[in-house]
Amino acid sequence: MVTKVKKLFAAAVVAAAAFSAVSCGSVAGTGAAEITVSALASESVSKTEPAGASKKETKPKLSNPNAAKEAQALYEYITDTYRNGIISGQQESTWMGSDQYEFDYIYKNTGKYPAIRGLDYMNDDFEGVNKRAEEWYKKGGIVTICWHCGSDFSHSWDECMKTEIADWDKALTEGTAEYKALIAGMDKAAKALKELKDKNIPVLWRPFHEFDGGWFWWGKGGADNFVKLWRIMYDRYTNHWELDNLIWVLGYSGNGRNYDKWYPGDEYVDIAGADSYNDGANANLYTKVQNVAGEKMPICFHECGRIPTVKQLSDEKADWVWFMTWHTEHITGHNDKNVLKEIYNDKYVITLDELPDDLYE
Repeated sequence: MVTKVKKLFAAAVVAAAAFSAVSCGSVAGTGAAEITVSALASESVSKTEPAGASKKETKPKLSNPNAAKEAQALYEYITDTYRNGIISGQQESTWMGSDQYEFDYIYKNTGKYPAIRGLDYMNDDFEGVNKRAEEWYKKGGIVTICWHCGSDFSHSWDECMKTEIADWDKALTEGTAEYKALIAGMDKAAKALKELKDKNIPVLWRPFHEFDGGWFWWGKGGADNFVKLWRIMYDRYTNHWELDNLIWVLGYSGNGRNYDKWYPGDEYVDIAGADSYNDGANANLYTKVQNVAGEKMPICFHECGRIPTVKQLSDEKADWVWFMTWHTEHITGHNDKNVLKEIYNDKYVITLDELPDDLYE
């Protein structure tokens, strides 16, 4: 996203270049276009135009061509940040005496809050999640939501592991009783996400994560069935429910194989990433995801335990666009307090207070 200041700066450079009819090199500043002006000596200044003036900057577009302006603006910010910084993120818990447990801990030890808040619709906590999502949005933060649930789209983490789809062919075939049950389950979250849509709150929506690991029900049917499942949800949410506030995030596991077979396609994915609880920048994992998603799509460190330092990211050339630390002991027990403070106060790491005021404009 090009901020208002950068837009005014770029406009001023263009005007100055046109008046003096000289050649200007690249304009400093992220997102500023390269401007070149050349004039023939025999032509008047009034006829001189910047070379390439008719070219328009190509902005990254979401997979949904009808995406809400707030979602598109957030996506532009993320893509502009990619390879220029890393956005901090933290998954919440709600059972540690306060739903601010992790955030209070981070602020106490760093003086900063993460930019991204991770939430979970598990246990059908649609009302509570939406409330906290709206509060975070009003603080200027970024909201991401996942959904731990059983194969009937109810309950929580245990059911993710212990339940299965009995007949994938029937469940994924339109018109069957199993398909209708699948859609009815999916629609529970769609209704909640629509409430956020109606309040103009964009969501980094990351369903069915760690699908290639084989431990959650949505991955137990194999790659082909997962791709069908993802596309069904995408179509249902995008075209039936018209959820134009979603940015679709695909989260691989850290130890899966054949990433390409699990990829739903560019038209169904906006951001790709992977989870790993191994120490370090996990550059090999970053490369594995990038090999599937391509050079342009932002790649996120979808979930992590110990946050990689900026030096590790630089040394290993792992250009994750954000990190999101998992809740409870993953942030409080697996991250040294001094290192945590160093990370959150590094100029390369974007925290809540450093998000632009016009993030959603």
